[in-house]
Amino acid sequence: MKIKLLAYSAVAAVLVLAACKDGSKFKIVGTVNNPGDAKKVFLLEADTTQINVVDSVALGADGKFEIKHPAAYENLYKLRIGTAIFDLIAKDGEVITFTTDLKDKIPTYQITGSENSGKIQEFNKISGTWLEKNRIVTDEYQAKVEAIGKETDSLIAKYRPLIMANMEGYAQAVLKFVNENKSSLASFYALSSLDQIRYEQQMINYADEVKQSHKFSDNPAVQRFVTDMEALKSTSLGHKAPDFTIKDLDGKPIKLSDYKGKYVMLDFWASWCGPCRAENPNVVKAYAAYKDKGFNILGISLDLNKPEWQRAIETDKLTWKHGSDLERFDGPTEHLYHIEGIPSNFIIDPQGIIVAKNVQGEALEDFLNKTFNKAK
Repeated sequence: MKIKLLAYSAVAAVLVLAACKDGSKFKIVGTVNNPGDAKKVFLLEADTTQINVVDSVALGADGKFEIKHPAAYENLYKLRIGTAIFDLIAKDGEVITFTTDLKDKIPTYQITGSENSGKIQEFNKISGTWLEKNRIVTDEYQAKVEAIGKETDSLIAKYRPLIMANMEGYAQAVLKFVNENKSSLASFYALSSLDQIRYEQQMINYADEVKQSHKFSDNPAVQRFVTDMEALKSTSLGHKAPDFTIKDLDGKPIKLSDYKGKYVMLDFWASWCGPCRAENPNVVKAYAAYKDKGFNILGISLDLNKPEWQRAIETDKLTWKHGSDLERFDGPTEHLYHIEGIPSNFIIDPQGIIVAKNVQGEALEDFLNKTFNKAK
């Protein structure tokens, strides 16, 4: 009889705890040590396009606060206290404890009750590490520029590769984090921090996995991402390049099908695009080295102004064929190839298949070397 009473007591305790837990909201119970001038705590809801303040509470004299807020789906939220911002991932039914100390120059925080909040902290640590590495390099660069009073080609040549190496190191760390945490919403926000042009294929692969597994199916930001990546598939690696017709400088039509049976690189650029103009010498060098081996280029400009487009071609010595819709990002060719940033390129093989995308600098040289010198 005593055993049965103990069992009933245990069940009752569980029912009481369940009754106390509000499944229609999440709750954050927080402590802010040394709050300084901070008087309120703001809750911000985030997705990949905007961040909105959705709730706020007064910070108690003892540094305590409590926020209850409904979440229609698991999502990324931020707490803003003074000038400090803290990330967390929350969903209805969670009771999250939060602690920080604002006297720290860069406040850290402890959080329990939300495993995915721990994952977003892990990602932020990765991000912070690589940001600090880049800060050291850029500070050193700026100091040398100030010392001599101007930027020089030699300084740019020295520091640009260091910055690019840090960016690639960050990207690889993020991709590793994403691969190890695919079941966590933190993986989506980590992947969203990367350059879509450079890491499009990884993003498409991730979106395919999300779609097949039905993970995060109620999160609008994730579902927008999946839809966007699905649209990009038609111009992703391994797919047949869609044909188009575009007008050259003289108004004559050029068709992609004119290059059937040949290697051709579609090079999207513009006279007003600084990174494009900086990349042009690499493209000129690559064309000179491989044009006699079967490498062709079709330049597609996003200019609005024909004289400026033509002047840039002449200035940069771009001796291949050129076409333009003269509509910036709104031209039919740009829409067909989902161009949202430049420079951007597609290398198409003699069978009309996209075999490389957004390869620049050394990556372009490596691809062409492997493609045209593979028989040697």
